[in-house]
This record gives sequence, C-alpha cells and structure tokens, in this order.
Amino acid sequence: MTNSTRTPLFLFSLFTLLSLFALSPFRLSAHPPFRLSAGGAEQFQADAKRLYEATHTDTGLWPLIAEFCDQYPARLSGSTNLERGLDWLVERMTQDGWKVKTQDVMVPNWKRGKESLRLVTAPGREMPMLGLGGSVSTNGKALRAEVLVVTSFDDLKQRQLEAKGRIVVWNVPFTTYGETVRYRYGGPSEAARYGAVASLVRSVGPFGMQTPHTGGMGYNDSLQKIPAAAITMEDAMLLHRMQERGQRPEVELSMEAKWEPDAPSKNIIIEIPGTEHPEQVVVMGGHIDSWDVGTGAMDDGSGCFVTWRALHHIKKLGLHPKRTIRVCFWTNEENGLRGGKGYEEQTRNEEHVLAMEVDGGTFRPIGFSGTLPPDMELFARDVQATLLAPVGALMLEKGEGGADTSPLQEKGVPVMELVVDTSKYFWYHHTAADTPDKLDPAELNQCTYAMAVMAWAFANR
Repeated sequence: MTNSTRTPLFLFSLFTLLSLFALSPFRLSAHPPFRLSAGGAEQFQADAKRLYEATHTDTGLWPLIAEFCDQYPARLSGSTNLERGLDWLVERMTQDGWKVKTQDVMVPNWKRGKESLRLVTAPGREMPMLGLGGSVSTNGKALRAEVLVVTSFDDLKQRQLEAKGRIVVWNVPFTTYGETVRYRYGGPSEAARYGAVASLVRSVGPFGMQTPHTGGMGYNDSLQKIPAAAITMEDAMLLHRMQERGQRPEVELSMEAKWEPDAPSKNIIIEIPGTEHPEQVVVMGGHIDSWDVGTGAMDDGSGCFVTWRALHHIKKLGLHPKRTIRVCFWTNEENGLRGGKGYEEQTRNEEHVLAMEVDGGTFRPIGFSGTLPPDMELFARDVQATLLAPVGALMLEKGEGGADTSPLQEKGVPVMELVVDTSKYFWYHHTAADTPDKLDPAELNQCTYAMAVMAWAFANR
C-alpha cells in the first residue's frame, strides 16, 4: 500500500477513535480489555461512571466546607474552635444517617498570645509576623536587637562570630517545601548555637503580599531555646538590602507564646462495613485541625470533607463494598500527630488493606503518591488508566503517603496520598489567607471522584 492510499484511511481511523473518546470517558480504557488481568479495574467501569455523574453534578460540597470553616476557623489543637467544630461534625454526620465513632486523644496545647515585631531603624514601622508553633516567649518584655541576615546554614556558620547577641534572619527563597522548611524548623537552634537571641525566618512560600506563614518548629534540647517567628518575604528582603548597604537594622520583638497542659480532643470515624470481609479496612481521610490563623480550608478542612463526600456518594448510590471503607478525620496533625498515632494504637488489632490521605490541597488532581507492594501498584495504575482519566489523575509516584497515615505505614500498611496541582497551594499555606474562596467547586468534585474510585476499587479488589 502506498503512502497516498494509507493516509486517508489512517486519518479516518484516527477520527473515529477520537470520536469514541469524546462520547464517553468510560468507553475506552488505556489498555484493551484482553490485556487486563482477571479481576482488573475494568470490572468497576459501571460503578465509576455512576460515581462520576454523582460527583460531577454535586453542588453541595463547597458550601458545606465553607459553612464549617467560616464557623470554626483557626482550629489549633487545644482550642475551643477545634472542639466545637468536632462536635458540630459529629452532630451533622449523625443527622446525615452515619453511625459516628470517636477516638479520644490528648493533644499538645500551645498558645500564641499577643505578639508584635517593630523595625526600630528608620524607616521604623510595624512588621507583620507570626510566632512559630512551639516557640518560647520573650519572657514578658520586648526583645530589642540588631539583626544578622543570612541565606543558608553554611552562611550562618561562616558568619558565626557576628551572630552573638543578634537576631538571625533566615532570608532563604522558596524552592520546594521540603527543602526550605528546614530553616523554619531547625533555624532557631542553629541560630542559638552561635549565641543569637532570636530567630526570624522568611515565610516558607513562593509568593507574598506581606502575609506571614506560621508553622511548627523544634528545639535542640542541648541548646538555648530562643524565640522564633516568621516574617514576610518582603520584609526579609528589605532587611537584607539594608544590611548589604552597610546598615545594621534593629528590631523589637515581643511574644507571649507559652505551653499549657495537654488538652482532650478526638478523631472522628464513619464507615460502610464490608459485606464479605468487614474485618479488612480501607481507610481514607485528612486532618481536621489547622493553625490558629485562617480557616484551614485548604489545610486541611477540604481534605477531610472530600473523603467524607466520597463515602457519601458511595453510600447514596447503594454501592456495597466487600471490604470496609472508613473515613477518619484525624486531629492534631499540625503540631503533634497525636490523632494519627492514636488511630494506629486504637485500631492495632484491625487489618488495614490500604490507608489514603488528602493533605496537599484539593486543587486539580493529577494522581497519587505512595508506597505499595508491586501487585497493588499495578492494580492502582490499572485503576488510574481505566477509570480516572476523566479527571486526569493519572500519575503514580513513589512517596511516603501522608503524615497521619505514617504510623500505619510504619506497621507495614500500604499508603497513598492524593497529589494535586500545587502551583498556588503554598501561596496561602499556614496563613490568614487559607479561606474557602481559594477552593474551586469543580476541582473539589474531581478530587472526590478520584478518592471514591480508588477506595471503591481497592475495597472490592
């Protein structure tokens, strides 16, 4: 056959194939049916189509998230807002027909108190700041000192003789969260190592509008504990410019931060029992606590609600899983992980088939990360190629799963975490700007579909 005769036939075949794809996202899978092993993901196509239609047309998820986050913002462990929010959820879930279980845990109880930062050197002004979770106070008085701006741990080490009696400012531009957050968490102790009296970190994020980002930090017990706070990226760069011009910027820091005794809290659990193997559990969820600024809509209220909504649609459609599908709202992820640890301890005698978490935002889903044995990884890829193409959640990469599922992973449970487009996630992460308006209803529904299908497939594998 010559090229002149092949081309029209080829274009006709291609046009026909594309037309079939356009008619239905479930009409064709990435693998022809004869290439799929017995019991593969193709058996769930009818269920997946129903779940897609239910989630795609859902108009109730975003308003529910907004209602909760607007009423119960700043849900830091030990706060009244967290406990009232948990009580509201138990009542709401009960009204929706769920048999709600709770797990009591004791959580850390750090209080921010009043705090401020003022640039004393001209042009003097108040500087936006947020104390880091777990920081000590300034002992009831303002701490006034010159700053030393550094750009890395090595930079501080080279300038260590200049650090004594000064406030170290870590002006480290955002690269990745894992790389940059080291300066938030470990910066205070490294500054104390060389005699600094406080530590200020440039907020961990790629974009700023004079908005500081809080977050957890830790102390090396062999070193002096000094006050630690986050400042805006703009002010970190300002102080650096002043230093480079030969000035010695001076600031006044005041923090009332303190620890109070551990407080009672709880995890919330709902589930659909399995029809054949109820003792085998697929658990999914997020963490319901947040930092004490913003509403915790992205981090991680919406992660909790997406998994709740996934279970809601499975139940509403009358789908009965062979294994138990459970949703858990874990408490105290942000500054203690007591909810995740408590869950593992209190379910130690149960058989977990898979643990999934949503704690990286609920923007457009692109896939999953996790640690799975080879057979489960092949099955997950089959589920993605066959059933998750409609929402584009096709990536599967190696990863450690989420924080709250890590205690289960340490016991050998396979883990997965939803991966989304995070191009703007760290704009708002741990800030007062983490509010429901940052969430897109359609993307929430796409995340819900991805979690519902993956949970359903593994519960019936």
